[in-house]
Amino acid sequence: MKNPAKIKRALRLKRHTRIRAQVTGTGERPRFSIFRSSKHIWAQLIDDTQRKTLVAASTKELKRKTAKTKREEALLVGKLLAEKAAKVGIKEVTFDRGGYRFHGRVAAVAEGARKNGLKF
Repeated sequence: MKNPAKIKRALRLKRHTRIRAQVTGTGERPRFSIFRSSKHIWAQLIDDTQRKTLVAASTKELKRKTAKTKREEALLVGKLLAEKAAKVGIKEVTFDRGGYRFHGRVAAVAEGARKNGLKF
């Protein structure tokens, strides 16, 4: 019998590949990429033309455990990423949900970034 976790991951990667075929980031409008694990969430702004990460933020960077839920932590990660992007001069991005449903923590990261000035 196949491992259900491996099947779920394979299906997510397949969705992510379809999304990445259409979504690319440039220097002026980088790709806002999200990766989610069971404990943490990472967000990056990536320039695909130069293959460089311009800005990154994650739950591991948060100073202290102020958030009570993972969704609140994700909101803080979005806020942190938007603040870092503003320092570098990035205002607009293209969103790449990474094959995840735009729901829960993924939506919270996007919401936190939008509230703090990123446009997508």
